[in-house]
Amino acid sequence: MKAFIHVQHLLGTGHIVRAAAIGRALAARGMEVTLAAGNTVPPTLNTHGLNIVELPPVRSPDAVFDKLVEPDGTPVDDEWFEKRTSATLDAFKAQDYDILLTETYPFGRRQFEREMRPLLEFAKTRKPKPLIASSIRDILVRKQQLWKEEWMATQARQSYDCVLVHSDPEFVQLGDSFPFTAEVDHLLRYTGYVDAQRDDTAPSEEGYDEVLISCGGGAVGGQLLEAAMVARSLSRRANDTLWRVLVGHDISEAAFTELQLKATDGCSVERARPDFPQMLKQARLSISQAGYNTVLDVLIAGVPAVFVPFAQVRETEQAQRAAALVQRSRAVSLPEDTLTPEGLAAAVDDALALPRAEMTVLLGGAERSADILIAERERQVVK
Repeated sequence: MKAFIHVQHLLGTGHIVRAAAIGRALAARGMEVTLAAGNTVPPTLNTHGLNIVELPPVRSPDAVFDKLVEPDGTPVDDEWFEKRTSATLDAFKAQDYDILLTETYPFGRRQFEREMRPLLEFAKTRKPKPLIASSIRDILVRKQQLWKEEWMATQARQSYDCVLVHSDPEFVQLGDSFPFTAEVDHLLRYTGYVDAQRDDTAPSEEGYDEVLISCGGGAVGGQLLEAAMVARSLSRRANDTLWRVLVGHDISEAAFTELQLKATDGCSVERARPDFPQMLKQARLSISQAGYNTVLDVLIAGVPAVFVPFAQVRETEQAQRAAALVQRSRAVSLPEDTLTPEGLAAAVDDALALPRAEMTVLLGGAERSADILIAERERQVVK
C-alpha cells in the first residue's frame, strides 16, 4: 500500500511535525509513504522512512496570513500557483496511491484551494479511488465570517471519507472550536494526541533544574524570548538557575545573533534542538507559547509551565489550549498583549507554586492514525 501526505506549514512547524509522525507510523506498518511538503522542511524533523517531495516552498511573512511569499520574500502570483499545482499533481500522479491525507485542509489553508481542489478532483476520478482523509489538530482557529467555517464542513462532506482529529475527546473535542461539527460528525475519528518525535534515550545533563524558554519552530515569539531574559533577575523562585533560550530555526541568523548579544547573566541562547522533550522532563520550568507540540511536551514531562499564547490578529487556538491547562491547575497563562518582564517573572513564581505531576491524556495519535487509515482503506476496498 502507498500513502501520499500533503502538508503546508506557514509560520510554525507543528503541522509538518504531526504529518511526518503519521507518515513514519504508516511506514512502520509496511506502507510506502510520500510526504509532499509545501514549505522548507525543518532541519530537526525526523523523516526516516519517508519519501520527501519538496514542492515550490511558500510561507506567510507574518501572523495575518493574508499573503503568501516565497522564501526570499517575493509575493506569489498566479504563475507561481500554476507551477505549484502542477508540481503537486505530478507528485500524486507518479504512483497509484491507496491513501491521500491532507493536513489541515479543508479546515484551514483555504488560500490553497486552487491547488487542493484539482488534487482532490483527480483523486476522486482514480480507479480504484484512494481513501481521502484530512488530518487536523485539537483546536481550530475561529473565523470571523461564519460562512468560511460552513465552507469547511461542506468541503469535508463532499470530498472526504474521514477526518482524523488529533486530540483526546475527554480533554478537547472538535465542537469546542468548530460550530459545524454536527455536519461532519460521521467523518470524525479521534486519534489521541500525536506525541511526535519521542526519543526514549537517556537525557543529557543539560536542562537539569533549568528554566527552558522556547517559541517552537516558528518565526514569531521574539518578544517572549527577550522578555524572558530580563525576567530572570526579577523572579523570586528561579533567579538561581540557568535560563536556556531555545530559538526556532525559522528565526533569521541575524535575529538569532542579536538575541545572543542581548543575553543577560544566567541566560544562554541557542538554536532549538531535537532533545527538547527530554530536557523538559528534568527542567524546573517551561516558558513558551501554547502550540500543539510544545503543550504536549509539557504535559508529558509534567513540568510546571508558563504559557504566553500566540494571539496576534484574531488567533484563538493557543489561548484556548492554554486555558484548558490553567483550568486543571497545570499552568499559568499570560496574555501576549500584556507581556512584560515583570509580569512574566510573577507568572514564573506562580507556576513554580503549582504541583509537579503528569496529566493523563490520550497519546499515541500517530500510531492510532495509521491504524485508522489502513482500516478505513481496507473497509473501502471490501465495499
